[in-house]
Amino acid sequence: MNANEILDEIEKIFPDAQCELVHQNPFQLLIAVILSAQTTDVSVNKITPALFKAYPDAKAMAEAEIKDIESYIHSIGLYKNKARSLKKCSKDLIEKFDGQVPSTYKELMSLQGVGRKTANVVRSVAFDIPSFAVDTHVERVSKRLGLAKPYDSVEKVEEKLKRKVDRNRWNQGHHDMIFFGRYLCTSRNPKCETCPFPSICRKDKIGR
Repeated sequence: MNANEILDEIEKIFPDAQCELVHQNPFQLLIAVILSAQTTDVSVNKITPALFKAYPDAKAMAEAEIKDIESYIHSIGLYKNKARSLKKCSKDLIEKFDGQVPSTYKELMSLQGVGRKTANVVRSVAFDIPSFAVDTHVERVSKRLGLAKPYDSVEKVEEKLKRKVDRNRWNQGHHDMIFFGRYLCTSRNPKCETCPFPSICRKDKIGR
């Protein structure tokens, strides 16, 4: 079973997979993705309405006091570091890009708090540029289903997925694999009894 056939099967289970971070524009998406590191989308969605009401754009957030940003996001992990990143990222947007979120890897990754995964999500979701973000779910599913080796780095997993999945499916494929990993092929206690891939699963061999 090749990568595209795997996505076909996942889409039968999760036909409406999409970005679950609630946002209205590229700036809000960028901030939400930065906040989502090592926490859940559900947790992020609980705090962003008030955060975005207080700071609707990069200028407002760049001018905010860090302690004030912290007051909106203190319920999630690493909130002190994230508050500093949000302020610095917003200042970067103002100083480098006139307050607008850029779309190239180089420009996005020049922003505070933005790594390859965040850049891929923004490119894919905000700008519909073919990209394949690899988060913990995508990495886990890729390795369990044999689309990547157990020891592959995140960058290597991305490279292999882009090679194996049709380019026009990259953006949706990212969401498909996240839903599959988040709701069925979970890290702990995966729902193996309802999985369509028992014949190719390598979970027992890779130990995760």
